[in-house]
Amino acid sequence: MSLTFEHVTLGQRVLFGTGSAAANLAAEVERLGSRRAMVITGEFEAAIAKNITGGIDVALHYDDVAPHVPIEKAAKARAAAAEHGIDLLICVGGGSTTGLAKAIALTSRLPIIAVPTTYAGSEATNVWGLTEDSRKTTGVDDIVLPATIIYDAALTLSLPVELSVASGLNALAHCVDSMWAPRADPINQALAAEGIRALAAGLPLVKDNPNDLPGREQALYGAYLSAVAFASAGSGMHHKICHVLGGAYNMPHAQTHATVLPYVLAFNAPAAPEAAKRMSAAFGTSGRGATDSGPADAVAGLNALRAALDAPKALKEHGLAEENIPAAVQLILPAIPRSNPREVTADNLEQLLRAAYSGATPGF
Repeated sequence: MSLTFEHVTLGQRVLFGTGSAAANLAAEVERLGSRRAMVITGEFEAAIAKNITGGIDVALHYDDVAPHVPIEKAAKARAAAAEHGIDLLICVGGGSTTGLAKAIALTSRLPIIAVPTTYAGSEATNVWGLTEDSRKTTGVDDIVLPATIIYDAALTLSLPVELSVASGLNALAHCVDSMWAPRADPINQALAAEGIRALAAGLPLVKDNPNDLPGREQALYGAYLSAVAFASAGSGMHHKICHVLGGAYNMPHAQTHATVLPYVLAFNAPAAPEAAKRMSAAFGTSGRGATDSGPADAVAGLNALRAALDAPKALKEHGLAEENIPAAVQLILPAIPRSNPREVTADNLEQLLRAAYSGATPGF
């Protein structure tokens, strides 16, 4: 069979170095010629932002951040950027802060420097999201892709183990979705497989020793790879489910992704055996099953990792009410890509959500 595909690699500068965030940020602000920077950060990351922005002139510190970027928050932040004559956006934190910076950039075309403190991965994608009337809308526009990412594993030390695990599994979900998303190709899959390997190696080290910088470096490296793969491959079944649940029911982003992921993998893997083989190899579980099955080994690899990490297990623990499941099915079903390797129906989607709701062991 001939190898034929179309692949787009997004242009972005990446600076990776533990303990180097402040110096790298000052250098990038100078390189971009900024004189009116807006620093966006949540309350939790305020101290980190203060430490790493001490060497630059900041025109506006902004902290009115919320998950899923409510449209009214975006409008307020856009107005503040315009009022202060901002020429550069610097977001320090996780997906919520990066998402707000993207919302401003979407209408202002201002450049972004992203300084992640979690493994969310939004910093490496050209995907934006806004929530209005409990519905999350996402889109793709290169203007929201941060010009520069500054990775520093030391900045993730403040992230508690529980959130590190959820955030890392959110990154791993990018990898899994990239194996069969609408624009999946061999390059996406190679990046995603290496992302799985790095996350599977790094997250247990973080769990066992929260101050383990090599573990956090591996997790951060894996999160970047996962986001690059996802940005190219597009949003698959997993992300469509989680975007609806997050927007409609105000569920926590990382924990929702971490909980739903094994059910989507168990659902799709039998219909995508080659992708499953890649994933089982990345997890280090190839050939361990009694049937030497790629799909079974991939699911076993993820389940073993989740057990080692004491990962989130049930959607009922994160705000989903059981009576909302039928309505969620109707919201999710039209968003599932036609390219999904297995046909998705209202019945099997409801079965998946009910299993994720209760925390039943994912499997075939």
